[in-house]
This record gives sequence, C-alpha cells and structure tokens, in this order.
Amino acid sequence: MLFEAMEKEGFEQVVFCQDEVSGLKAIIAIHDTTLGPALGGCRMWPYESEEEALIDVLRLAKGMTYKNAAAGLNLGGGKTVIIGDPILVN
Repeated sequence: MLFEAMEKEGFEQVVFCQDEVSGLKAIIAIHDTTLGPALGGCRMWPYESEEEALIDVLRLAKGMTYKNAAAGLNLGGGKTVIIGDPILVN
C-alpha cells in the first residue's frame, strides 16, 4: 500500500523514525523537490494508530508542495509528524 501511494502521489521519500530511550515515534515525508529542497513543519499529535499518522503526514507534505509553489517559493514540500500527546510534553 505505501509504495503504491508514494508512486501514485509522487512522493520521493518516507522515513519512519523510532528511538527506544526517548519513546520517539515519528514519520517524515518528502513529497516533491522539483522546485528546491523540501520545506514544511512538524506536527505532534496523539494519533489513534500509525496508519492514521502516515495518512496525515502524506496529506500534509503534499499540501506543502502546493503551498510553496503557490507562494512562488523555490521549495518543495515535506512534513514530519510525531506520534505523541503535546499536552504531556513538558
């Protein structure tokens, strides 16, 4: 499913990150760097599942590609999501 979605939607790279010591679980998506390096932000959210986080990061990264292009920036689109509750982070 993931490789088909990446190919269909033009994604260049999706990286899954995990750090056992800190408990970090994150997904980084690079959609399109045709216009330049990817620009995007980071969202931390208590996703119900890893699949929900994956769907969100793909949607957000693709949106950043279009947002940067519409703004006339020579930048592509990317985004990171962190699976966690931002309220619990001190």
